[in-house]
Amino acid sequence: MQNKSIYLAAGCFWGVEAYFQKIDGILQTKVGYANSNMKNPGYHDVCLGKTHAVETTYLEYDLDKITLAEILTHYFRIVDPVRIDGQGNDRGNQYRPGIYYQDEEDFNFICDFIEVKRIDYQKSIVIEVLHLENFYIAETEHQNYLLNNPSGYCHVDLNKALKPFKQLELERMAQAKELYSKNMLDPNRAIQSKNDVENPYQKEIEQLTTLQYAVTQQADTERPFNNLYDQHFSEGIYVDIVSGEPLFSSIDKYDSGCGWPAFTKPIDKESVQYFEDTSFNRIRTEVKSQKANSHLGHVFADGPIESGGLRYCINSASLRFIPLEKMEEEGYGSLIPFVKNKLD
Repeated sequence: MQNKSIYLAAGCFWGVEAYFQKIDGILQTKVGYANSNMKNPGYHDVCLGKTHAVETTYLEYDLDKITLAEILTHYFRIVDPVRIDGQGNDRGNQYRPGIYYQDEEDFNFICDFIEVKRIDYQKSIVIEVLHLENFYIAETEHQNYLLNNPSGYCHVDLNKALKPFKQLELERMAQAKELYSKNMLDPNRAIQSKNDVENPYQKEIEQLTTLQYAVTQQADTERPFNNLYDQHFSEGIYVDIVSGEPLFSSIDKYDSGCGWPAFTKPIDKESVQYFEDTSFNRIRTEVKSQKANSHLGHVFADGPIESGGLRYCINSASLRFIPLEKMEEEGYGSLIPFVKNKLD
């Protein structure tokens, strides 16, 4: 028997724990508080927002009986993946959706699983996928709560745990496994391909890291959350890593919760170009830079309505950040108003 563990957040941990206790292959569950910035937080500390912790359920499972793909499929049955401020009737940051891992290989597969699930939702999936920094077991009264209180509050449909997988769920699991296999990149792939690329920025392309090359030249996607600029909000501009062409301003950047840098618009609409992307059986709009033709990411119509309703979801690996105080020195002084003032 090979045992593994994963930590899941999907609102009140009572219901999440009760759901997975019904599934064959789940050996042990505990509810608690994950990734807290306070040692040994209590329930009231978490509810008052003092800790940034999230109500989380620990699962120990038998890999011979249930796979991570199956666990994630069950997870998507009970989570609202596009809602960042709570689940069901539960409101607050402590109820945000999240998957917390300890094994780096689990992280890679979780990201690929979420990627294939995006086609099933019109809005952006905002489940955070982070390394488990800490997990504090909750008070005794919260453990096995619904086993001890069968009529207690539960925001999920526990009956779903016993239903067989639907055809679409089986297809998504297969697609995730296929994508995971493809994303186990050969580190020499980009290096071997560089000499075949005809581009006026060939010298600059030769200086790219393997990830930067894979993203900008081969339209790969970096991992969400684990990238340079997702949570970077200093004043300045973001330029094409290849050509230096100015693309986005910090004033138009926001935290969309999707795990990649998000912008409401480019600095100049002529600096980017758009193409239809039908990969992974989805219809998306790819965004490329105008000068170097670098793949940047995609644009979606689920951004802030007050800012135009668009979300430019951009790979950090496609960008270089120029801080405001260095813009003049690096030749971008004329763009300072786009950082200091809200210009249309």
